[in-house]
Amino acid sequence: MAAASSEKSIMSDQPAYQVLARKYRPETFADLVGQDAMVRTLKNAFDADRIAQAFIMTGIRGTGKTTTARIIAKGMNCIGPDGNGGPTTEPCGVCEHCTAIMQGRHVDVIEMDAASNTGVQNIRDAIIETVSYRAVSARYKIFIIDEVHMLSKSAFNALLKTLEEPPAHVKFIFATTEIRQVPVTVLSRCQRFDLRRIEPEVMIGLLKRIATSEGAEIADDALALITRAAEGSARDATSLLDQAISHGAGETTADQVRAMLGLADRGRVLDLFDMILHGHAAEAMLELSNQYAEGADPMAILRDLAEVTHWVSVIKITPEAAEDPTVGPDERTRGLAMAEALPMRVLSRMWQMLLKALEEVAHSPNAMMAAEMAVIRLTHVADLPTPEDLVKKLKDATPPPSGPGGGAPRPAPAGGGTAQAVSRTPAPTHSGPSGPSASAAPQLATDALAHYARFEDVVDLIRHHRDVKLLVEVETGLRLVAYQPGRIEVNPTADAAADLTQRLGARLQAWTGNRWAVTVTNAPGAPTIAELRDAEDSAREQEARAHPLVQAVFAAFPNAKIANIKTEADRLADAAGDMLPEVDEEWDPFDDD
Repeated sequence: MAAASSEKSIMSDQPAYQVLARKYRPETFADLVGQDAMVRTLKNAFDADRIAQAFIMTGIRGTGKTTTARIIAKGMNCIGPDGNGGPTTEPCGVCEHCTAIMQGRHVDVIEMDAASNTGVQNIRDAIIETVSYRAVSARYKIFIIDEVHMLSKSAFNALLKTLEEPPAHVKFIFATTEIRQVPVTVLSRCQRFDLRRIEPEVMIGLLKRIATSEGAEIADDALALITRAAEGSARDATSLLDQAISHGAGETTADQVRAMLGLADRGRVLDLFDMILHGHAAEAMLELSNQYAEGADPMAILRDLAEVTHWVSVIKITPEAAEDPTVGPDERTRGLAMAEALPMRVLSRMWQMLLKALEEVAHSPNAMMAAEMAVIRLTHVADLPTPEDLVKKLKDATPPPSGPGGGAPRPAPAGGGTAQAVSRTPAPTHSGPSGPSASAAPQLATDALAHYARFEDVVDLIRHHRDVKLLVEVETGLRLVAYQPGRIEVNPTADAAADLTQRLGARLQAWTGNRWAVTVTNAPGAPTIAELRDAEDSAREQEARAHPLVQAVFAAFPNAKIANIKTEADRLADAAGDMLPEVDEEWDPFDDD
Protein backbone atom coordinates (compact mmCIF):
# COMPACT_ATOMS: atom_id res chain seq x y z
CA MET A 1 0.00 0.00 0.00
CA ALA A 2 2.85 2.29 0.91
CA ALA A 3 4.64 1.39 -2.31
CA ALA A 4 1.55 2.21 -4.31
CA SER A 5 1.21 5.57 -2.56
CA SER A 6 4.88 6.33 -3.21
CA GLU A 7 4.49 5.44 -6.92
CA LYS A 8 1.41 7.66 -7.17
CA SER A 9 3.31 10.55 -5.58
CA ILE A 10 6.17 10.16 -8.06
CA MET A 11 3.75 10.12 -11.02
CA SER A 12 1.95 13.22 -9.77
CA ASP A 13 5.25 15.11 -9.56
CA GLN A 14 5.98 14.47 -13.24
CA PRO A 15 4.69 17.22 -15.57
CA ALA A 16 1.92 16.11 -17.89
CA TYR A 17 2.96 15.73 -21.53
CA GLN A 18 1.78 18.59 -23.72
CA VAL A 19 1.40 18.08 -27.48
CA LEU A 20 3.62 20.23 -29.66
CA ALA A 21 0.69 22.09 -31.22
CA ARG A 22 -0.21 23.48 -27.78
CA LYS A 23 3.31 23.68 -26.38
CA TYR A 24 4.52 25.89 -29.22
CA ARG A 25 1.34 27.90 -29.70
CA PRO A 26 2.33 31.55 -30.35
CA GLU A 27 1.97 33.82 -27.34
CA THR A 28 2.91 37.13 -28.98
CA PHE A 29 2.66 38.66 -32.42
CA ALA A 30 6.38 38.05 -32.84
CA ASP A 31 5.71 34.32 -32.53
CA LEU A 32 3.19 34.29 -35.37
CA VAL A 33 4.71 33.02 -38.60
CA GLY A 34 3.65 34.00 -42.10
CA GLN A 35 1.20 36.75 -41.06
CA ASP A 36 3.40 39.83 -41.36
CA ALA A 37 0.76 42.02 -43.06
CA MET A 38 -1.79 41.47 -40.29
CA VAL A 39 0.77 42.05 -37.54
CA ARG A 40 1.92 45.31 -39.14
CA THR A 41 -1.67 46.60 -39.46
CA LEU A 42 -2.51 45.75 -35.84
CA LYS A 43 0.72 47.31 -34.58
CA ASN A 44 -0.05 50.58 -36.37
CA ALA A 45 -3.63 50.56 -35.04
CA PHE A 46 -2.48 50.01 -31.44
CA ASP A 47 0.25 52.67 -31.71
CA ALA A 48 -2.28 55.19 -33.05
CA ASP A 49 -4.91 54.20 -30.45
CA ARG A 50 -7.32 53.27 -33.27
CA ILE A 51 -8.41 49.87 -31.98
CA ALA A 52 -11.50 48.67 -33.83
CA GLN A 53 -14.65 47.66 -31.97
CA ALA A 54 -14.77 44.30 -33.75
CA PHE A 55 -12.31 42.08 -35.59
CA ILE A 56 -12.93 39.04 -37.76
CA MET A 57 -10.19 36.52 -38.55
CA THR A 58 -10.59 34.22 -41.53
CA GLY A 59 -8.42 31.53 -43.05
CA ILE A 60 -8.01 27.77 -43.37
CA ARG A 61 -7.71 25.52 -40.34
CA GLY A 62 -4.58 25.85 -38.23
CA THR A 63 -3.34 29.23 -39.42
CA GLY A 64 -3.78 30.81 -35.99
CA LYS A 65 -7.18 32.51 -35.98
CA THR A 66 -8.13 31.70 -32.36
CA THR A 67 -4.54 32.14 -31.21
CA THR A 68 -4.44 35.59 -32.84
CA ALA A 69 -7.72 36.46 -31.11
CA ARG A 70 -6.20 35.60 -27.73
CA ILE A 71 -3.05 37.60 -28.49
CA ILE A 72 -5.19 40.63 -29.42
CA ALA A 73 -7.15 40.18 -26.19
CA LYS A 74 -3.87 40.03 -24.25
CA GLY A 75 -2.60 43.16 -25.98
CA MET A 76 -5.80 45.08 -25.19
CA ASN A 77 -5.78 44.18 -21.49
CA CYS A 78 -2.04 43.91 -20.74
CA ILE A 79 -0.92 46.13 -17.87
CA GLY A 80 2.78 45.24 -18.01
CA PRO A 81 5.02 43.75 -15.33
CA ASP A 82 4.72 46.92 -13.26
CA GLY A 83 0.93 47.12 -13.59
CA ASN A 84 0.97 50.52 -15.34
CA GLY A 85 1.13 49.52 -19.01
CA GLY A 86 -1.45 50.28 -21.71
CA PRO A 87 -2.73 48.47 -24.83
CA THR A 88 0.19 47.07 -26.77
CA THR A 89 1.05 44.67 -29.57
CA GLU A 90 3.82 43.28 -27.37
CA PRO A 91 2.00 41.93 -24.30
CA CYS A 92 4.30 41.13 -21.43
CA GLY A 93 2.95 37.62 -20.88
CA VAL A 94 3.56 37.81 -17.11
CA CYS A 95 0.87 40.12 -15.76
CA GLU A 96 -2.29 38.64 -14.30
CA HIS A 97 -4.36 39.42 -17.39
CA CYS A 98 -1.87 37.92 -19.89
CA THR A 99 -1.50 34.67 -17.95
CA ALA A 100 -5.24 34.29 -17.33
CA ILE A 101 -6.14 34.92 -20.97
CA MET A 102 -3.61 32.43 -22.34
CA GLN A 103 -4.89 29.83 -19.88
CA GLY A 104 -8.48 30.51 -20.95
CA ARG A 105 -9.72 31.48 -17.46
CA HIS A 106 -10.03 35.27 -17.60
CA VAL A 107 -13.44 36.40 -16.35
CA ASP A 108 -13.59 39.35 -18.76
CA VAL A 109 -12.56 37.43 -21.88
CA ILE A 110 -15.50 35.25 -22.85
CA GLU A 111 -14.74 32.56 -25.44
CA MET A 112 -17.73 31.02 -27.21
CA ASP A 113 -17.93 28.21 -29.77
CA ALA A 114 -20.62 29.11 -32.29
CA ALA A 115 -20.74 25.52 -33.54
CA SER A 116 -22.22 24.48 -30.16
CA ASN A 117 -24.14 27.69 -29.46
CA THR A 118 -25.92 28.55 -32.69
CA GLY A 119 -29.25 29.90 -31.47
CA VAL A 120 -30.48 33.37 -30.64
CA GLN A 121 -30.97 32.39 -27.00
CA ASN A 122 -27.28 31.52 -26.71
CA ILE A 123 -26.33 34.96 -28.02
CA ARG A 124 -28.83 36.63 -25.72
CA ASP A 125 -27.60 34.80 -22.62
CA ALA A 126 -23.87 35.04 -23.36
CA ILE A 127 -23.60 38.53 -24.87
CA ILE A 128 -26.64 40.77 -25.08
CA GLU A 129 -27.66 40.51 -21.41
CA THR A 130 -24.08 40.93 -20.12
CA VAL A 131 -22.64 43.49 -22.51
CA SER A 132 -23.90 46.47 -20.52
CA TYR A 133 -21.90 45.49 -17.43
CA ARG A 134 -18.37 46.81 -17.22
CA ALA A 135 -15.34 44.54 -17.09
CA VAL A 136 -14.70 43.05 -13.65
CA SER A 137 -10.94 43.52 -13.54
CA ALA A 138 -9.60 44.16 -17.05
CA ARG A 139 -9.57 47.21 -19.28
CA TYR A 140 -11.98 45.68 -21.84
CA LYS A 141 -14.62 42.99 -21.81
CA ILE A 142 -13.80 40.90 -24.89
CA PHE A 143 -16.05 38.36 -26.61
CA ILE A 144 -14.23 35.78 -28.77
CA ILE A 145 -16.62 33.76 -30.98
CA ASP A 146 -15.03 30.87 -32.85
CA GLU A 147 -16.57 29.50 -36.08
CA VAL A 148 -18.91 32.47 -36.12
CA HIS A 149 -20.39 31.44 -39.47
CA MET A 150 -22.26 28.66 -37.63
CA LEU A 151 -24.58 31.13 -35.92
CA SER A 152 -28.18 31.04 -37.12
CA LYS A 153 -29.71 33.92 -39.05
CA SER A 154 -31.77 34.99 -36.04
CA ALA A 155 -28.65 34.89 -33.84
CA PHE A 156 -26.80 37.17 -36.26
CA ASN A 157 -29.78 39.55 -36.32
CA ALA A 158 -29.86 39.64 -32.51
CA LEU A 159 -26.14 40.46 -32.45
CA LEU A 160 -26.25 43.25 -35.04
CA LYS A 161 -27.48 46.12 -32.84
CA THR A 162 -24.92 45.40 -30.14
CA LEU A 163 -22.20 44.98 -32.74
CA GLU A 164 -23.05 48.30 -34.37
CA GLU A 165 -23.09 50.37 -31.17
CA PRO A 166 -21.17 48.46 -28.50
CA PRO A 167 -20.27 50.12 -25.18
CA ALA A 168 -16.76 51.57 -25.06
CA HIS A 169 -15.55 48.82 -22.73
CA VAL A 170 -16.60 45.98 -25.09
CA LYS A 171 -14.67 44.44 -28.01
CA PHE A 172 -15.60 41.57 -30.32
CA ILE A 173 -13.22 39.15 -32.04
CA PHE A 174 -14.67 36.60 -34.48
CA ALA A 175 -12.94 33.66 -36.15
CA THR A 176 -14.22 31.65 -39.13
CA THR A 177 -13.10 29.30 -41.86
CA GLU A 178 -16.14 30.16 -44.03
CA ILE A 179 -16.14 33.93 -44.44
CA ARG A 180 -18.71 33.78 -47.26
CA GLN A 181 -21.32 32.41 -44.88
CA VAL A 182 -21.06 35.44 -42.60
CA PRO A 183 -23.72 38.06 -43.43
CA VAL A 184 -22.48 41.23 -45.09
CA THR A 185 -24.17 43.25 -42.35
CA VAL A 186 -21.81 41.66 -39.85
CA LEU A 187 -18.72 41.90 -42.05
CA SER A 188 -19.29 45.61 -42.62
CA ARG A 189 -19.05 46.24 -38.88
CA CYS A 190 -15.76 44.36 -38.42
CA GLN A 191 -12.14 44.93 -39.29
CA ARG A 192 -11.24 41.88 -41.39
CA PHE A 193 -7.94 40.02 -41.41
CA ASP A 194 -7.24 37.17 -43.84
CA LEU A 195 -4.69 34.78 -42.34
CA ARG A 196 -2.63 33.30 -45.14
CA ARG A 197 -1.46 29.74 -45.62
CA ILE A 198 2.06 29.31 -44.27
CA GLU A 199 4.57 29.29 -47.12
CA PRO A 200 6.63 26.08 -47.45
CA GLU A 201 9.96 27.80 -46.68
CA VAL A 202 8.52 29.39 -43.51
CA MET A 203 6.89 26.13 -42.44
CA ILE A 204 10.06 24.10 -42.86
CA GLY A 205 11.95 26.68 -40.78
CA LEU A 206 9.30 26.51 -38.04
CA LEU A 207 9.42 22.72 -37.91
CA LYS A 208 13.21 22.74 -37.76
CA ARG A 209 13.16 25.10 -34.77
CA ILE A 210 10.62 22.96 -32.94
CA ALA A 211 12.52 19.74 -33.67
CA THR A 212 15.74 21.31 -32.42
CA SER A 213 14.03 22.49 -29.23
CA GLU A 214 12.72 18.97 -28.66
CA GLY A 215 16.16 17.46 -29.27
CA ALA A 216 14.86 15.39 -32.18
CA GLU A 217 16.72 14.51 -35.36
CA ILE A 218 14.56 14.60 -38.48
CA ALA A 219 15.72 14.61 -42.08
CA ASP A 220 15.08 17.60 -44.34
CA ASP A 221 13.19 15.50 -46.88
CA ALA A 222 10.99 14.22 -44.04
CA LEU A 223 10.20 17.81 -43.07
CA ALA A 224 9.34 18.49 -46.72
CA LEU A 225 6.84 15.60 -46.69
CA ILE A 226 5.23 16.92 -43.51
CA THR A 227 5.05 20.43 -44.96
CA ARG A 228 3.41 19.17 -48.15
CA ALA A 229 0.86 17.13 -46.17
CA ALA A 230 0.01 20.07 -43.88
CA GLU A 231 -1.11 22.23 -46.85
CA GLY A 232 -0.23 25.51 -45.15
CA SER A 233 -1.67 24.72 -41.70
CA ALA A 234 0.80 25.31 -38.87
CA ARG A 235 -1.29 23.26 -36.42
CA ASP A 236 -1.46 20.29 -38.80
CA ALA A 237 2.29 20.53 -39.41
CA THR A 238 3.22 20.55 -35.72
CA SER A 239 0.80 17.70 -35.02
CA LEU A 240 2.36 15.62 -37.81
CA LEU A 241 5.84 16.53 -36.54
CA ASP A 242 4.85 15.34 -33.07
CA GLN A 243 3.69 12.03 -34.56
CA ALA A 244 6.81 11.73 -36.74
CA ILE A 245 9.17 12.25 -33.79
CA SER A 246 7.41 9.47 -31.91
CA HIS A 247 7.41 7.26 -35.01
CA GLY A 248 11.13 7.70 -35.54
CA ALA A 249 12.09 7.37 -31.86
CA GLY A 250 14.39 10.41 -31.96
CA GLU A 251 15.77 10.07 -35.49
CA THR A 252 13.15 10.29 -38.24
CA THR A 253 13.70 9.61 -41.93
CA ALA A 254 11.59 10.39 -44.97
CA ASP A 255 10.71 6.71 -45.40
CA GLN A 256 9.31 6.60 -41.88
CA VAL A 257 7.24 9.72 -42.47
CA ARG A 258 6.04 8.33 -45.79
CA ALA A 259 4.96 5.11 -44.09
CA MET A 260 3.30 7.10 -41.31
CA LEU A 261 1.31 9.17 -43.80
CA GLY A 262 0.48 6.20 -46.03
CA LEU A 263 2.26 7.81 -48.96
CA ALA A 264 4.16 6.17 -51.79
CA ASP A 265 7.74 7.13 -52.50
CA ARG A 266 7.63 10.27 -54.65
CA GLY A 267 10.23 8.82 -57.00
CA ARG A 268 8.17 5.66 -57.40
CA VAL A 269 5.07 7.76 -58.06
CA LEU A 270 6.98 9.45 -60.87
CA ASP A 271 7.99 6.00 -62.14
CA LEU A 272 4.35 4.91 -62.17
CA PHE A 273 3.37 8.17 -63.85
CA ASP A 274 5.97 7.55 -66.55
CA MET A 275 4.84 3.92 -67.09
CA ILE A 276 1.23 5.00 -67.52
CA LEU A 277 2.05 7.72 -70.03
CA HIS A 278 4.12 5.26 -72.11
CA GLY A 279 1.25 2.76 -72.10
CA HIS A 280 3.20 0.06 -70.23
CA ALA A 281 0.20 -1.56 -68.59
CA ALA A 282 1.91 -4.67 -67.18
CA GLU A 283 4.76 -2.66 -65.60
CA ALA A 284 2.33 -0.10 -64.17
CA MET A 285 0.16 -2.84 -62.64
CA LEU A 286 3.22 -4.48 -61.05
CA GLU A 287 4.42 -1.17 -59.59
CA LEU A 288 0.94 -0.43 -58.21
CA SER A 289 0.82 -3.89 -56.64
CA ASN A 290 4.28 -3.48 -55.06
CA GLN A 291 3.38 -0.10 -53.56
CA TYR A 292 0.16 -1.55 -52.18
CA ALA A 293 2.03 -4.52 -50.67
CA GLU A 294 4.39 -2.09 -48.93
CA GLY A 295 1.46 -0.32 -47.24
CA ALA A 296 0.58 2.50 -49.62
CA ASP A 297 -3.13 3.36 -49.76
CA PRO A 298 -4.61 3.00 -53.30
CA MET A 299 -6.48 6.28 -52.88
CA ALA A 300 -3.24 7.98 -51.82
CA ILE A 301 -1.40 6.58 -54.87
CA LEU A 302 -4.02 7.97 -57.26
CA ARG A 303 -4.05 11.24 -55.35
CA ASP A 304 -0.26 11.43 -55.73
CA LEU A 305 -0.61 10.77 -59.47
CA ALA A 306 -3.13 13.61 -59.70
CA GLU A 307 -0.77 15.87 -57.75
CA VAL A 308 2.11 15.02 -60.09
CA THR A 309 -0.14 15.68 -63.10
CA HIS A 310 -1.06 19.10 -61.73
CA TRP A 311 2.54 19.89 -60.78
CA VAL A 312 3.92 18.97 -64.23
CA SER A 313 1.14 21.01 -65.89
CA VAL A 314 1.99 24.07 -63.79
CA ILE A 315 5.70 23.66 -64.54
CA LYS A 316 4.91 23.52 -68.25
CA ILE A 317 3.25 26.95 -67.99
CA THR A 318 5.59 28.48 -65.39
CA PRO A 319 8.93 26.62 -65.15
CA GLU A 320 9.93 28.58 -62.04
CA ALA A 321 7.24 26.65 -60.12
CA ALA A 322 9.70 23.74 -60.04
CA GLU A 323 11.75 25.64 -57.44
CA ASP A 324 9.47 24.43 -54.64
CA PRO A 325 11.45 23.79 -51.41
CA THR A 326 9.31 20.72 -50.68
CA VAL A 327 10.54 19.13 -53.93
CA GLY A 328 13.88 17.34 -54.06
CA PRO A 329 16.49 18.01 -56.79
CA ASP A 330 16.00 14.65 -58.55
CA GLU A 331 12.24 15.08 -58.57
CA ARG A 332 12.64 18.65 -59.86
CA THR A 333 14.81 17.48 -62.77
CA ARG A 334 12.36 14.75 -63.75
CA GLY A 335 9.41 17.13 -63.51
CA LEU A 336 11.03 19.66 -65.82
CA ALA A 337 11.82 16.94 -68.35
CA MET A 338 8.24 15.64 -68.29
CA ALA A 339 6.82 19.14 -68.66
CA GLU A 340 8.93 19.70 -71.75
CA ALA A 341 8.03 16.36 -73.35
CA LEU A 342 4.32 16.03 -72.60
CA PRO A 343 1.64 17.98 -74.52
CA MET A 344 -0.84 19.89 -72.40
CA ARG A 345 -3.79 17.97 -73.87
CA VAL A 346 -2.30 14.70 -72.58
CA LEU A 347 -1.85 16.15 -69.09
CA SER A 348 -5.38 17.58 -69.12
CA ARG A 349 -6.83 14.24 -70.22
CA MET A 350 -4.95 12.40 -67.46
CA TRP A 351 -6.12 14.93 -64.87
CA GLN A 352 -9.77 14.44 -65.84
CA MET A 353 -9.45 10.66 -65.82
CA LEU A 354 -7.73 10.66 -62.42
CA LEU A 355 -10.51 12.79 -60.93
CA LYS A 356 -13.01 10.22 -62.18
CA ALA A 357 -10.83 7.40 -60.85
CA LEU A 358 -10.62 8.97 -57.39
CA GLU A 359 -14.39 9.19 -57.29
CA GLU A 360 -14.69 5.52 -58.30
CA VAL A 361 -12.16 4.36 -55.70
CA ALA A 362 -13.95 6.32 -52.97
CA HIS A 363 -17.24 4.54 -53.70
CA SER A 364 -15.88 1.12 -54.57
CA PRO A 365 -16.22 -1.81 -52.12
CA ASN A 366 -12.63 -2.77 -53.03
CA ALA A 367 -10.33 0.23 -53.38
CA MET A 368 -7.42 -1.74 -54.86
CA MET A 369 -9.56 -3.27 -57.61
CA ALA A 370 -10.90 0.15 -58.56
CA ALA A 371 -7.36 1.58 -58.59
CA GLU A 372 -6.14 -1.26 -60.82
CA MET A 373 -8.98 -0.69 -63.28
CA ALA A 374 -8.16 3.01 -63.30
CA VAL A 375 -4.48 2.33 -64.08
CA ILE A 376 -5.43 -0.09 -66.87
CA ARG A 377 -7.75 2.52 -68.37
CA LEU A 378 -5.10 5.23 -68.09
CA THR A 379 -2.42 3.15 -69.80
CA HIS A 380 -4.70 2.27 -72.71
CA VAL A 381 -5.82 5.85 -73.21
CA ALA A 382 -2.31 7.25 -72.89
CA ASP A 383 -1.24 6.26 -76.40
CA LEU A 384 -4.37 7.46 -78.17
CA PRO A 385 -3.51 9.86 -81.02
CA THR A 386 -4.33 13.54 -80.76
CA PRO A 387 -7.21 14.85 -82.91
CA GLU A 388 -4.71 16.35 -85.37
CA ASP A 389 -2.80 13.07 -85.64
CA LEU A 390 -6.07 11.15 -86.04
CA VAL A 391 -7.23 13.31 -88.95
CA LYS A 392 -3.83 12.97 -90.58
CA LYS A 393 -3.92 9.17 -90.21
CA LEU A 394 -7.43 9.01 -91.62
CA LYS A 395 -6.44 11.14 -94.59
CA ASP A 396 -3.42 8.93 -95.20
CA ALA A 397 -5.66 5.85 -95.05
CA THR A 398 -8.18 7.33 -97.53
CA PRO A 399 -7.80 5.73 -101.01
CA PRO A 400 -6.56 8.13 -103.71
CA PRO A 401 -9.27 9.67 -105.88
CA SER A 402 -9.88 8.14 -109.32
CA GLY A 403 -10.74 9.78 -112.59
CA PRO A 404 -9.02 12.15 -114.95
CA GLY A 405 -7.10 14.96 -113.33
CA GLY A 406 -7.15 13.20 -109.95
CA GLY A 407 -10.73 14.23 -109.25
CA ALA A 408 -13.32 11.72 -108.15
CA PRO A 409 -16.57 11.86 -110.17
CA ARG A 410 -18.73 12.78 -107.15
CA PRO A 411 -21.80 15.00 -107.39
CA ALA A 412 -20.99 18.59 -106.53
CA PRO A 413 -22.51 19.53 -103.15
CA ALA A 414 -24.80 22.48 -103.03
CA GLY A 415 -23.21 25.60 -101.66
CA GLY A 416 -19.77 24.01 -101.72
CA GLY A 417 -20.46 21.71 -98.75
CA THR A 418 -19.83 18.01 -98.28
CA ALA A 419 -23.48 16.99 -98.51
CA GLN A 420 -26.17 18.00 -100.99
CA ALA A 421 -28.56 20.65 -99.69
CA VAL A 422 -32.22 19.67 -100.00
CA SER A 423 -35.11 22.06 -99.47
CA ARG A 424 -36.86 21.46 -96.15
CA THR A 425 -40.25 22.54 -97.54
CA PRO A 426 -42.42 20.55 -99.97
CA ALA A 427 -42.58 21.59 -103.59
CA PRO A 428 -45.70 23.53 -104.64
CA THR A 429 -48.63 21.29 -105.58
CA HIS A 430 -50.32 23.88 -107.77
CA SER A 431 -49.54 26.27 -110.56
CA GLY A 432 -49.92 29.96 -110.13
CA PRO A 433 -48.06 33.20 -109.49
CA SER A 434 -44.95 33.04 -107.37
CA GLY A 435 -45.36 34.07 -103.77
CA PRO A 436 -42.88 35.70 -101.40
CA SER A 437 -39.73 33.81 -100.41
CA ALA A 438 -40.01 31.29 -97.57
CA SER A 439 -37.64 33.31 -95.40
CA ALA A 440 -39.60 36.53 -95.73
CA ALA A 441 -41.95 37.44 -92.90
CA PRO A 442 -45.59 36.98 -94.01
CA GLN A 443 -47.41 40.23 -94.66
CA LEU A 444 -50.75 40.40 -92.92
CA ALA A 445 -53.57 41.82 -95.02
CA THR A 446 -57.35 41.56 -95.11
CA ASP A 447 -57.83 41.66 -98.93
CA ALA A 448 -54.76 40.29 -100.58
CA LEU A 449 -54.72 36.47 -100.29
CA ALA A 450 -52.27 36.55 -103.18
CA HIS A 451 -49.54 36.92 -100.53
CA TYR A 452 -50.22 33.27 -99.67
CA ALA A 453 -49.86 31.85 -103.14
CA ARG A 454 -48.20 28.66 -101.83
CA PHE A 455 -48.97 26.30 -98.96
CA GLU A 456 -45.45 26.97 -97.72
CA ASP A 457 -46.50 30.58 -97.11
CA VAL A 458 -49.31 29.35 -94.87
CA VAL A 459 -46.80 27.29 -92.89
CA ASP A 460 -44.56 30.36 -92.59
CA LEU A 461 -47.56 32.35 -91.34
CA ILE A 462 -48.11 29.79 -88.54
CA ARG A 463 -44.41 29.91 -87.71
CA HIS A 464 -44.49 33.72 -87.71
CA HIS A 465 -47.21 33.69 -85.03
CA ARG A 466 -45.23 31.16 -82.95
CA ASP A 467 -48.12 28.72 -82.64
CA VAL A 468 -45.81 25.76 -82.03
CA LYS A 469 -48.54 23.21 -81.35
CA LEU A 470 -50.42 24.01 -84.56
CA LEU A 471 -47.17 24.11 -86.55
CA VAL A 472 -46.16 20.62 -85.39
CA GLU A 473 -49.64 19.25 -86.09
CA VAL A 474 -49.73 20.71 -89.61
CA GLU A 475 -46.21 19.47 -90.44
CA THR A 476 -46.85 15.93 -89.18
CA GLY A 477 -50.57 15.40 -89.68
CA LEU A 478 -51.63 16.90 -93.03
CA ARG A 479 -50.99 15.58 -96.56
CA LEU A 480 -51.69 18.37 -99.06
CA VAL A 481 -54.07 17.38 -101.89
CA ALA A 482 -54.85 20.76 -103.47
CA TYR A 483 -54.21 24.39 -102.63
CA GLN A 484 -55.19 27.86 -103.71
CA PRO A 485 -55.26 31.03 -101.61
CA GLY A 486 -58.24 30.78 -99.27
CA ARG A 487 -58.88 27.07 -100.02
CA ILE A 488 -56.90 24.11 -98.67
CA GLU A 489 -57.75 20.46 -99.42
CA VAL A 490 -55.93 17.90 -97.22
CA ASN A 491 -55.85 14.21 -96.37
CA PRO A 492 -55.13 13.93 -92.60
CA THR A 493 -52.92 11.15 -91.29
CA ALA A 494 -54.29 8.58 -88.88
CA ASP A 495 -52.65 10.38 -85.96
CA ALA A 496 -54.01 13.83 -86.81
CA ALA A 497 -56.37 15.51 -84.31
CA ALA A 498 -60.04 15.41 -85.30
CA ASP A 499 -60.44 19.19 -85.04
CA LEU A 500 -57.15 20.09 -86.72
CA THR A 501 -58.66 21.39 -89.98
CA GLN A 502 -61.25 23.41 -88.06
CA ARG A 503 -58.61 25.05 -85.85
CA LEU A 504 -56.37 25.71 -88.85
CA GLY A 505 -59.17 27.52 -90.70
CA ALA A 506 -60.07 29.58 -87.63
CA ARG A 507 -56.45 30.62 -87.04
CA LEU A 508 -55.91 31.63 -90.66
CA GLN A 509 -59.11 33.70 -90.67
CA ALA A 510 -58.05 35.48 -87.47
CA TRP A 511 -54.57 36.23 -88.80
CA THR A 512 -55.48 37.30 -92.37
CA GLY A 513 -58.97 38.74 -91.93
CA ASN A 514 -60.26 36.51 -94.75
CA ARG A 515 -62.32 33.37 -94.58
CA TRP A 516 -60.39 30.14 -95.29
CA ALA A 517 -61.98 26.88 -96.36
CA VAL A 518 -60.05 23.85 -95.11
CA THR A 519 -61.66 20.63 -96.41
CA VAL A 520 -60.88 16.95 -95.83
CA THR A 521 -60.69 14.41 -98.68
CA ASN A 522 -59.77 10.76 -99.10
CA ALA A 523 -57.75 11.47 -102.21
CA PRO A 524 -54.06 10.67 -101.91
CA GLY A 525 -51.95 13.68 -101.08
CA ALA A 526 -48.31 14.66 -101.05
CA PRO A 527 -46.04 13.47 -98.18
CA THR A 528 -46.26 15.49 -94.99
CA ILE A 529 -43.67 18.17 -94.36
CA ALA A 530 -42.17 16.00 -91.60
CA GLU A 531 -41.87 13.03 -93.97
CA LEU A 532 -40.11 15.18 -96.55
CA ARG A 533 -37.76 16.52 -93.90
CA ASP A 534 -36.93 12.99 -92.68
CA ALA A 535 -36.27 11.89 -96.25
CA GLU A 536 -33.95 14.87 -96.71
CA ASP A 537 -32.04 14.09 -93.52
CA SER A 538 -31.74 10.46 -94.55
CA ALA A 539 -30.41 11.47 -97.95
CA ARG A 540 -27.87 13.79 -96.34
CA GLU A 541 -26.68 11.06 -93.99
CA GLN A 542 -26.35 8.53 -96.82
CA GLU A 543 -24.32 10.99 -98.86
CA ALA A 544 -22.12 11.77 -95.85
CA ARG A 545 -21.54 8.08 -95.14
CA ALA A 546 -20.42 7.61 -98.75
CA HIS A 547 -17.59 10.13 -98.26
CA PRO A 548 -14.19 8.32 -98.05
CA LEU A 549 -13.01 10.28 -95.00
CA VAL A 550 -16.21 9.47 -93.11
CA GLN A 551 -15.86 5.82 -94.07
CA ALA A 552 -12.33 5.87 -92.68
CA VAL A 553 -13.63 7.27 -89.38
CA PHE A 554 -16.23 4.49 -89.11
CA ALA A 555 -13.57 1.92 -89.93
CA ALA A 556 -11.41 3.20 -87.05
CA PHE A 557 -14.37 3.75 -84.66
CA PRO A 558 -17.17 1.28 -85.50
CA ASN A 559 -19.46 2.63 -82.76
CA ALA A 560 -19.27 6.23 -83.95
CA LYS A 561 -22.48 8.06 -84.84
CA ILE A 562 -23.24 11.01 -87.10
CA ALA A 563 -24.63 13.65 -84.78
CA ASN A 564 -25.26 16.51 -87.20
CA ILE A 565 -24.70 17.39 -90.85
CA LYS A 566 -24.23 20.90 -92.15
CA THR A 567 -23.59 22.04 -95.67
CA GLU A 568 -21.57 25.06 -96.61
CA ALA A 569 -24.87 26.86 -97.23
CA ASP A 570 -25.98 26.03 -93.68
CA ARG A 571 -22.75 27.42 -92.25
CA LEU A 572 -23.05 30.60 -94.29
CA ALA A 573 -26.65 31.01 -93.12
CA ASP A 574 -25.57 30.59 -89.48
CA ALA A 575 -22.79 33.12 -89.94
CA ALA A 576 -25.18 35.59 -91.57
CA GLY A 577 -27.56 35.22 -88.63
CA ASP A 578 -24.77 36.09 -86.21
CA MET A 579 -23.79 39.22 -88.13
CA LEU A 580 -25.06 42.64 -87.15
CA PRO A 581 -27.48 44.20 -89.63
CA GLU A 582 -25.97 46.73 -91.99
CA VAL A 583 -26.91 50.36 -91.52
CA ASP A 584 -28.47 52.13 -94.47
CA GLU A 585 -26.17 55.03 -95.26
CA GLU A 586 -29.06 57.06 -96.67
CA TRP A 587 -31.09 56.76 -93.48
CA ASP A 588 -31.46 60.05 -91.65
CA PRO A 589 -32.23 59.70 -87.93
CA PHE A 590 -33.70 63.18 -87.87
CA ASP A 591 -36.01 62.54 -90.81
CA ASP A 592 -39.58 62.13 -89.48
CA ASP A 593 -40.66 60.50 -92.72
